[in-house]
Amino acid sequence: MDEQLVGQKLDSLRRCLRRIESWLPETANELAENVDAQDIISLNLTRAIQLCVDLAAHYLVDDARRPVPQTMGQTFQLLAEEGLIKQSLADNLTRAVGFRNIMIHDYERVNWAIVHALCTERLPDFKDYAKVLFRHSD
Repeated sequence: MDEQLVGQKLDSLRRCLRRIESWLPETANELAENVDAQDIISLNLTRAIQLCVDLAAHYLVDDARRPVPQTMGQTFQLLAEEGLIKQSLADNLTRAVGFRNIMIHDYERVNWAIVHALCTERLPDFKDYAKVLFRHSD
């Protein structure tokens, strides 16, 4: 595994999470009214999710004997099958990929209350994921 690449992606992931935390308003209503916060949070949230997928794919393709994921969400399921991450974390990250797809492909339908809940309740998933991958990149 390319430790330098993994380190760069983990640093980018941490930066995205810090940006989300620093721009997240106290309430979902405040987020729904703050276009700047919406833009910064949605960009960094989609980047964070994509970085998680990229890191998983990088880990999985490091060994040609591993199956190649057919979908972005499947990358996390394969990591769970290998015991690298817990199944509950894989499920949460898989759902995040579905949310990322809405953010990118159907932005007009974004429910800012869901975004706010995701940012207040699920950011620890991204942090836990980064910790696990950091330990495995040594």
